[in-house]
Amino acid sequence: MKLSHRAQSAEPFHALAFGQQAADLEAEGHHVVKLSIGEPDFGAPPAVREAMRTVMDGRPLPYTPSLGLPALREAIAGFYRERHDVVVDPARIAITSGASSALLLVTAATTDPGDEVILADPSYPCNREMVASFGGRVVAVPSTAATRYQLAVSTVEQAWSEHTASVMVASPSNPTGTSVPFDELTAICALARDRDVWRIVDEIYLDLSDPAPDGSPPRSVLTVDPDAIVINSFSKYFGMTGWRLGWAVLPEVLVPAFEKLAMHYFLCASAPAQHAALAAFTPESLALAEERRAELFARRALVLEGLARIGIPVPAVPDGAFYVYFDVAGTGLGAWEFCERALAEHHVAFTPGTDFGTHTAATHVRLSYAASRDELREGLARLGAFVAGLS
Repeated sequence: MKLSHRAQSAEPFHALAFGQQAADLEAEGHHVVKLSIGEPDFGAPPAVREAMRTVMDGRPLPYTPSLGLPALREAIAGFYRERHDVVVDPARIAITSGASSALLLVTAATTDPGDEVILADPSYPCNREMVASFGGRVVAVPSTAATRYQLAVSTVEQAWSEHTASVMVASPSNPTGTSVPFDELTAICALARDRDVWRIVDEIYLDLSDPAPDGSPPRSVLTVDPDAIVINSFSKYFGMTGWRLGWAVLPEVLVPAFEKLAMHYFLCASAPAQHAALAAFTPESLALAEERRAELFARRALVLEGLARIGIPVPAVPDGAFYVYFDVAGTGLGAWEFCERALAEHHVAFTPGTDFGTHTAATHVRLSYAASRDELREGLARLGAFVAGLS
């Protein structure tokens, strides 16, 4: 018996590996400050938890339509209308088993063997693996702090070839917490649209972005490119990570193909989770999500101040999500050794840049500030002691 080439060539997800090492240390009785995993500590809103208890009362919970509960698709369309001033036909919204499933289905529907997909380096590692799984070629464009570790229209132009099938953007991004300036995102989408290429925009962290200067919510790409493919999730803004529920907003032409693939790959997302998620859009839940966003802003300020005090540079200050991507070159350690030693010697967990590409992998580390303020303060104190001991 043999493993597929796909299985053999897949890279490990190092953030999870460091998470397991942290769990092993905790099992030995150590207090580990876990700043390695992008998981808010808030949990689902109370109304969502109560809705789940209600729906799990013994009633039948049959399969939902493959594209999701009509009522939930309507609720998401309402969210876009009220929050982002975008009118989206609910028929273009597909509910998925987490944003990862949405990305997998979108990749399956848009990528053939030999197709090229342009994305930034650094970027979320699973995107690269999904493209490779369907025979696509990842064109990872090295980015720098000058472009906020994001694609720019000039770098997309340089990476373009006759085989380009899609451009994949995450704004804000994991691991950097930075967004593509909206004018730049508009230009990237216009370039791809004019050349009849898919635009896949990951907006999972959009509603955890800084507001506009006038205080209005951050803008969705759908305001300027209605036919972009947009990926989103209940995991981050709504704090529902383990519920595994996400969605995609699809151009009308892609809906039938996406639906067929969803039937074969997943059948449908969890029925009870979909029913419960309706309560995420109540006024109380949305108000709570906004309170939590403000709390994350405060945590980010705490972390940036702490890193500055320690003397660790953050080349591109984040404006969304809950990540800081910092440069450890000045410590004399590579990113992997830095993270290994910080965990082993001071019991604070980070994620090395190795997960996110090659261009900055050896010199950069991701910190997640989704942990509580107390844990962040403790983690920064331990990090300061670690760095001071290196000099």
